[in-house]
Amino acid sequence: MKRILILNTGGTFSSRPSDAGLTPSISGPEIVDIAGRISDDIELSAEDFCSLDSANILPEDWISLAERIGSAIDEFDGFVIIHGTDTMSYTSSMLSFMLRGIQVPVVLTGSQMPLGMPMSDALMNLHTAVWMAASGTPGVYVAFGHKIMLGCRTSKVRTVSFNAFESINYPYAGEVNAFGLQVYIDRDRYTGGLELCTDYSERIAVLKLFPGMNPSIFNNLHAHGVEGVYIEGFGLGGVPFLRKDFTAEIRKASELGMPILVGSQCRYEGSDLSVYETGRRILECGGIPVYDMTEEAVVTKLMWCLGQTKDIDDIRRLFATDLAGEISLKQ
Repeated sequence: MKRILILNTGGTFSSRPSDAGLTPSISGPEIVDIAGRISDDIELSAEDFCSLDSANILPEDWISLAERIGSAIDEFDGFVIIHGTDTMSYTSSMLSFMLRGIQVPVVLTGSQMPLGMPMSDALMNLHTAVWMAASGTPGVYVAFGHKIMLGCRTSKVRTVSFNAFESINYPYAGEVNAFGLQVYIDRDRYTGGLELCTDYSERIAVLKLFPGMNPSIFNNLHAHGVEGVYIEGFGLGGVPFLRKDFTAEIRKASELGMPILVGSQCRYEGSDLSVYETGRRILECGGIPVYDMTEEAVVTKLMWCLGQTKDIDDIRRLFATDLAGEISLKQ
């Protein structure tokens, strides 16, 4: 018998209509009742972790989720987290770093329509998540639209479609088809045991460049105590270096010990700072490449790294290390 704990955080999945719009109000035990018996070999338990629109999920909630999973790791064979879709990829990415070496599945899911509404995708997503949580495949995943995706490779790419999430620059970890749950990822990918690493810093900034953007914005970042910056550049990761010279600001910040990460605004195929002059200037000035990571993974990994160390060389090394499948390093 596989024991699975469902942690309900709210979101659309757990919402009901109200005068204020859709509001999370369906409890964990109600969800288990509605889901029914999924299998004779699976026993479901449920807890109400919180009841929030995922826009209101904060980093301290990530810590609490990681700690709750850590405290129950010996009691359950897997975990399902019901979560709003809007920030689910941030939560799944951060849990991938906080739950180092976890040896059971942690599967996040949600829905585009509330549970119980006609034609809702909630029940199928829940069943997919439960089956993955019972599969014995360690790691953090997102289950959505019949697909299983590595948590640190997942992004929400559509606002209303049932296939709202994609696995970015990485194969699906599994799927549900006419033959049931198919798992494509190595079931023995982690060795050792769980190490909770929940320290983080939220003193970061994300800059999405646009033509003509003033690089003096870096002065404001320094003044407000920002500890690290992620720049979403153009194409393969380019930034201006002539009339609006961002590379000079990257150099200044790097010399002051502030890590400046540089990637691409393009969602697919990643960045490569070795190709063009602009990218090579970024590297020469101390910019840190993020290769093919998702924006959500870069943001959460930067927050997590700054919780482990403030040393820019250590952070550079951590971003050149694949910790949870979040990055494909170019040789």
